[in-house]
Amino acid sequence: MASLKPVDAAALLRVHPHVDLQTLHVAAACEVNVSDTHASASLLVFSPAGVVPEVAAARRAVKRLKQLGFDAALDPSALARRQRFAGDDSERLAAVYRVADAAPAVALATRGGYGLSRLLDVIDWARIGRSIERGTAWVGYSDVTALHLAALAHGAGGPVSPGEGVTAGLWAGPMACGDFGLADDPLGGDDVTQDCFVEAMQGELEAVGFRSEAGFDGLEVQGRLWGGNLSVVQALLGTPHFPRVKGGILFLEDVNEHPYRTERALLQLLQAGVLANQKAVVLGSFTAYKPSPLDRGYNFKQMLAYIRSQLKVPVLTGLPFGHVPTKVCLPVGRRARLIVEDRDALILW
Repeated sequence: MASLKPVDAAALLRVHPHVDLQTLHVAAACEVNVSDTHASASLLVFSPAGVVPEVAAARRAVKRLKQLGFDAALDPSALARRQRFAGDDSERLAAVYRVADAAPAVALATRGGYGLSRLLDVIDWARIGRSIERGTAWVGYSDVTALHLAALAHGAGGPVSPGEGVTAGLWAGPMACGDFGLADDPLGGDDVTQDCFVEAMQGELEAVGFRSEAGFDGLEVQGRLWGGNLSVVQALLGTPHFPRVKGGILFLEDVNEHPYRTERALLQLLQAGVLANQKAVVLGSFTAYKPSPLDRGYNFKQMLAYIRSQLKVPVLTGLPFGHVPTKVCLPVGRRARLIVEDRDALILW
């Protein structure tokens, strides 16, 4: 189970003296004092994929984001509906362009679901790239993986090493309705998730720490950080929208996928040569699947053991990211380093 934990900075510093942990901001148990936040950053909540099932959730999210210090607003078509989509394809494409042209500090998706794959062939990627040049951070996960990875594939994801404090680019992170607009939570969502998001969007988040399994002590690799939802990553394979990342750090998560389906997706990436070309694979949460009477002892652990037996690249678990309440923010496409001391893992950029 993915979980955030305090990073043993002193131990990491002893083993990795080149890491300046005195100034490093690590997401382990993020705490942000809203009264200390920077001047209000513009934030647009938009719907590029699935329909928003509860209008009130989007409105609660905007209210909560304002409380967190953002100058937040809903895109005009954020609540549009067309079958299972947030408007027809032309409406959702127009929303993406509207956000790109406005170039807010943060472009936050309402939710995932499905719909971005329909737009990938027609999106003007230079337009997305220009918004990032003007300072926009495109944030989301799940189906938003399609937008992130396609932007990388088309050279519109921003610089690999943008410099300290730069927030513009692509961020795998929370979404409005599920992480800021919940009705049954006084904060609208998980406080750690929200605090880490604020820290990331202020340019202060420089690393995420988590507890992994034993067996990776001393691992240290660096490469481009990329990935997202496994089903979406798999669906992009073989298309012009799949980024050709070699020597990267690939992170993956998924929901409602039985371990055999996860295995099949991972095997496709392995057989296509994607996994072997990475420095490491880091798994987040794989949740909400139902066991089958046919499993007969086959489970996620057994699936993972098989994948590891087929692959020389280290496959870590425990990343607090995915379809779970507590999730960190990860800068997609940036150069990063993965360091493991005992079972303490740190991804820093």
